[in-house]
Parts: sequence; structure tokens; C-alpha cells
Amino acid sequence: MDTPHDEPMAPPRDKLTLDQYLKREGWTGTGGQAKYVIQEGMVRLNGVVETRRRKQLAVGDLIEFETYRATVKDADFT
Repeated sequence: MDTPHDEPMAPPRDKLTLDQYLKREGWTGTGGQAKYVIQEGMVRLNGVVETRRRKQLAVGDLIEFETYRATVKDADFT
């Protein structure tokens, strides 16, 4: 008999980091590339250069990299 405990449940995603965002949006091809461009000062967060790749993002944050520009939305956390 199957019970709800038979399948592991993924925890809800309530955190999103800058490197995850760049990779997921396709702005970089890999996580390693995301790490590199962030640490080299090529990414702006809310108008300021951000070099912390694990920087936690919040709804409304503005991210800029090369020709890309986007605002973090609630849907980005799913």
C-alpha cells in the first residue's frame, strides 16, 4: 500500500541566489560561468556591482549583466 511517506518530498524553494538566477535564466551557460562573471564584477544588483555569487535575491531586485536586465519576480522562486 502506498502512503504519502513513500516518496521523498522536495522542500519548498524559498531561496534564490544570484548565481542560480544567472544560470537558470540562460544568461550564462553553466554555474561555473555564473560564478566567474559575478566574481569578476560583471553583474550589477540594484545598480551596484555585486561580487558575492551566493547573494540571496528578493522579489523586486534588479539584475543587470551585459545586455540582460530583469527584475526578480515571485515566480522566479518556484
